[in-house]
Amino acid sequence: MEAETAENKLTDQAFWSNYWETKTDILHEIDINYVFSPIFGRVCEAKPVKSAIELGGFPGYFSLFLTKYLKKKTTLLDFFIHSGIINNLEKFNNIPENSIRFIQGDLFDEGEREKFDLVFSCGLIEHFQDTKDIIKRHVDFMDQNGVLLLTLPNFTGVNGWFQRKFDRNNYDKHNINSMNPELLKSIYEELGLEVKEYGYYGKFSIWLENKKEQSAIVKFLFKLCWLSGKVFTKIIPVESRLLSPYIFIWGSKK
Repeated sequence: MEAETAENKLTDQAFWSNYWETKTDILHEIDINYVFSPIFGRVCEAKPVKSAIELGGFPGYFSLFLTKYLKKKTTLLDFFIHSGIINNLEKFNNIPENSIRFIQGDLFDEGEREKFDLVFSCGLIEHFQDTKDIIKRHVDFMDQNGVLLLTLPNFTGVNGWFQRKFDRNNYDKHNINSMNPELLKSIYEELGLEVKEYGYYGKFSIWLENKKEQSAIVKFLFKLCWLSGKVFTKIIPVESRLLSPYIFIWGSKK
């Protein structure tokens, strides 16, 4: 089992420890229009949600959003947890310390799972080779009438080209095959879930984790593409595989 688990993961604890320890912008304000807020709003309107769990979401930006603005009792589970960072994030966003319950644990641990009305992850499933298996591990946390919401980056368009060309190391930490809305829909249905909404999300955006390390030419190209994409999607507000930065899907048990 341990060998299979290791092969399934594209990242490890050392990767995420280094990732967060080198981050310089961890503390920032989470406002009411935070990323995916319209989707969270529609989910919570469609289904009665009292409890929620965010899987693999340290330091808990989305847990904080649900706690502060949608007034949901939220738990954060990740195999890398730094309680001081979470508490500082809460303080920075003017919510009481320990408003977010956090658990350091592994999705691949065996045992009984606590159940929640809403199970979600934002940028997790693409770090595993077996997409169906990691989604099934989300389903294990769902209550009988629970909802499962997944979001992930879209590296199959312009944003992915930048990642592949200028940050190959980060690109290779992602399972590009998982970034397919139709594949995700079929997995939901195979696992007995009824899909409510799915597709591409966001008008246009690109990013590079190592942008500060890039040459002046790459930074110029990045800025030119970013501005061009923003102008284009302002005139023609489309969400598509080529331009949208994210993919999302949500549904409930049948």
